[in-house]
Amino acid sequence: MSSATEAKPASTTADDTLKRKSRDANVISGGHLVARALKNEGVDTIFTLCGGHIIDIYDGCVDEGIRIIDVHHEQVAAHAADGYARQTGKLGCVVTTAGPGCTNAVTGVATAFRSESPILHIGGQGGMTQHMMGSLQDLPHVDMMRPITKFAASVRSTERVADMISMAARECFNGAPGPSYLEIPRDILDREIELAKAVIPAPGKYRVSTKSLGDPVDIEKLANLLVDAERPAILFGQQVWTARGHEEAAAILRGLDIPGYFNGASRGLLPPDDPHHFDRTRSQAFAKADVIVIVGTPFDFRMGYGKRISRDLKLVQIDMSYSTVGKNRDIDLGLVGDPGAILGAVLQAATGRIKNDKRQMRRAWMQELSAAEEVATAKLMPLFKSDNALIHPYRVAYEINEFLRDDTVYIGDGGDVVTISAQAVRPRRPGQWMDPGALGSLGVGTGFAIAAGLANPDKEVLCYYGDGAFGMTAFDIETANRFKVPYIAVIGNNSAMNQIRYGQLAKYGEERGNVGNLLGDVPYGRFGEMLGGYGEEVRDPAQIAPALLRARESVQKTGRSAVINIWVDPKVYAPGTMAQTMYK
Repeated sequence: MSSATEAKPASTTADDTLKRKSRDANVISGGHLVARALKNEGVDTIFTLCGGHIIDIYDGCVDEGIRIIDVHHEQVAAHAADGYARQTGKLGCVVTTAGPGCTNAVTGVATAFRSESPILHIGGQGGMTQHMMGSLQDLPHVDMMRPITKFAASVRSTERVADMISMAARECFNGAPGPSYLEIPRDILDREIELAKAVIPAPGKYRVSTKSLGDPVDIEKLANLLVDAERPAILFGQQVWTARGHEEAAAILRGLDIPGYFNGASRGLLPPDDPHHFDRTRSQAFAKADVIVIVGTPFDFRMGYGKRISRDLKLVQIDMSYSTVGKNRDIDLGLVGDPGAILGAVLQAATGRIKNDKRQMRRAWMQELSAAEEVATAKLMPLFKSDNALIHPYRVAYEINEFLRDDTVYIGDGGDVVTISAQAVRPRRPGQWMDPGALGSLGVGTGFAIAAGLANPDKEVLCYYGDGAFGMTAFDIETANRFKVPYIAVIGNNSAMNQIRYGQLAKYGEERGNVGNLLGDVPYGRFGEMLGGYGEEVRDPAQIAPALLRARESVQKTGRSAVINIWVDPKVYAPGTMAQTMYK
C-alpha cells in the first residue's frame, strides 16, 4: 500500500460525497426544494418536532434562512403554525414526521380548518420503495387529513416537490382560507436531482388578487340598505382580521354611524372606548335592528344557527366562501368576496347619502344601545369586583382586563373560565385577541403564545388558561423560553373540567356528576419556577393585580415565562355553560 493511500482519511466516504453534491449549484435534494418553495411562499418560520423522515427539510431551511422552531409535541407545532398565520397574515407551516407525528398534529390542523386559518402541513412518509410494505410509522396520512384540509396529496417525484408546495399553498388562500396537507416520502426528500429538472414556480408569478368585490350591483344594494336604515348593526367575525379588513370595518362604522359587534379575532378592531364599539347588547340589537350585516362568521352554534336574529329585518351576509352564505339561515342579500374590499366599496357608495333625519334616528339608536350597555355592565360589576374568599372567576377576568396594556396580545385557552373572560377582556388593538374558534380545542394557548411572541417581538403576550387546558401543552413553555419569547401564563384553577362538569351535575346529580371531570389540586405556579421563571399561587382576590404585575416585571427582567396560578371557585359557571348553549 502506498504512502499516499495510507494517508487518505477514512472519512472520505458517502458523507463527503453528499457534502460535495450539496455545494453543487446544479444539484438539489427534495428537502432543499421544500425549503426553497416555502421561501417562495413567504414562509420564514416552520414549527416542527424532529423525525427521521423529514431531516433534509431542516437542512434546506438552514440554507434558505428559514427559522426552525422545534417543540415538545406536534399538537403545539400545529397550533403555533395556526397562530403564526393569524398574527402575520401569511402562510403558517408545520412540519411533522410520519405516523404519530402526523396524528399528533391533527387537532391543530382541525382547529385551523374550523377557524379558516391558512397553514401548510408537510408530513413525512416511508420511502416509495417501501410502499405498502409496513415501513416505520407508515399510515394513510392523506386519507386521514383530507376531511380536515382544503387540499391533501402525496408528492410522487422529487421533480414536483416545489410545484406541489405551490399548489397546496394556493389552495390555502382559495376563497375562505384554510389548511393544506402534503405527504412527502423520505426517498423523495433525500433524492438529489439536477436543478434544471425541478419544477419551481417563480415567486410572485402565479398569484391572483384575493381582494374580490363580488357583484357591483350587490354593493349598491347593500349601500342602499344602509343609507335607508334607521337601526342598522354590523357583526364582524374572524375573517375580517384574517383578510386584514379591519381598517375598512372601522371606517364603515364611523362613517355611517353604525353600532359594531365583534366575534373571534375581530375583538379589538375598535378600542373599547370608541362610541361605535358594542358588546353587551347583541341580543337587543339582533331583536330590534332593521338591518343587520354579518361579516365573516358563519351561522354556527355560536350564532344560534341564525335563529337568534329577528325575522322582521333585512339580513345581509358577507363571506369569503360561497358555501357559507345563507347556510342554516335564509338571508336577504349575500355577498361573496374580501370583507375589507366589500366594506370599503359599500362605504364609498353610501358616503354623503344619509339624510339628516336618518342620521339622527341611528344616533338615537346608538344612544339606546349605549344606555343598555351601561346597565349590563353595572349588573356585572359586583361580580367583577367580588371579594369572595373563594375567588370569583369574574374577578379574575376583570383584573386581567385592567392589567392589559395597549400592546398586549390576549389568548384564551380553556372552557368555562375563558368563556367568562370574554365578558370582561377587551383587547386594545386589532389582532390582539386569540381563541380556539369553532372547534373549541383545549391546548391551543401555548402554541399561540409562542407564535404571537415570534410574530410580535415588541408586544406583551398573556395567555389565560383553564387548569385542564394548561395541563395539555404547558411543557412547551420551555420552548417559549428557549426561543426567547417568554409570556405571562395565568391559570384559572378550579381543579376540574368545569364546563363539562356543570352539564353532568345537572343531568346526573352529585353522585355521578363528578365522574371523569375532576382534576388534582396542582400548584402550577411551581411550574414557572421549575423552568427558571416566576411562579405564584394566588388565593386572595386582592393579590391578583399585584401578582400579575410581579409576573410582568419578572418576564421583562429574566426573559423567562411567568406562571400565575389563581384558585377560583369551582361552583361558579358561565351563563352559556348553565344554558348549555354550545349544544343548542
